[in-house]
Amino acid sequence: MKPIISPIGDCAISIDFGQVIDPKINRHIRQTIERIQELNLEGIIELVPTYCALLLQYDAMLYSYAELCKIIEPTLEQTVTDNANELVTVVEIPTVYGGEFGPDLGFVASHNNLTEDEVVAIHSGTDYLVYMLGFIPGFTYLGGMDPRIATPRLSSPRTLIPAGSVGIAGEQTGTYPSDSPGGWQIIGRTPVTMYDMSKKQAALLSAGDYVRYVPIAEVEYNRIKALGADYAPSMYEVEVGELRGY
Repeated sequence: MKPIISPIGDCAISIDFGQVIDPKINRHIRQTIERIQELNLEGIIELVPTYCALLLQYDAMLYSYAELCKIIEPTLEQTVTDNANELVTVVEIPTVYGGEFGPDLGFVASHNNLTEDEVVAIHSGTDYLVYMLGFIPGFTYLGGMDPRIATPRLSSPRTLIPAGSVGIAGEQTGTYPSDSPGGWQIIGRTPVTMYDMSKKQAALLSAGDYVRYVPIAEVEYNRIKALGADYAPSMYEVEVGELRGY
């Protein structure tokens, strides 16, 4: 579908790219962000991607809604590139599964008629696209989880989920960047600092990155945890066609 532009208040616009969660739509959103940034427009305050839309916040003293629409519409008409050779960033997230770190792993396994080891193998065997950040600072909404481990949310949310907890809700998975209430099924925990306000880029992950969960033992968890924000997880580029689950 052709992207649809609509106003959000008097200083932002929404560009709607569809109504389904799809990597191709998300790629279109991210490429549109790049094309708008290449225009080097003064007064563009922020470009925020979501699953199926893009929020553009601007200085209303510099542009009217109609003026800005006229400027950005050509970027929406450009062809979306779909290249399996495109390089993307993969970030490895070391994770302890089960036990006190993943109290719901057993339920996820029984709900799907799997063993706990099978759940871990399936969950850690896919590279997950970061579609967007939201809910709380640094929380990533990931796509690509295998439906074999899909599990409903908790019937009653917990009042406190520890930072670093890795959860499943429906066909989604993600990592809590800070202590928070939540209703996701917790299957593990990472010692990696996912959000650090002392850094210029506070969130470890960005939309368009891919997450690769790597199972580790508790002793390795404790070693990394002791390093705190000084620990730098492995990040590297791979071609899209080489991603697991692509």
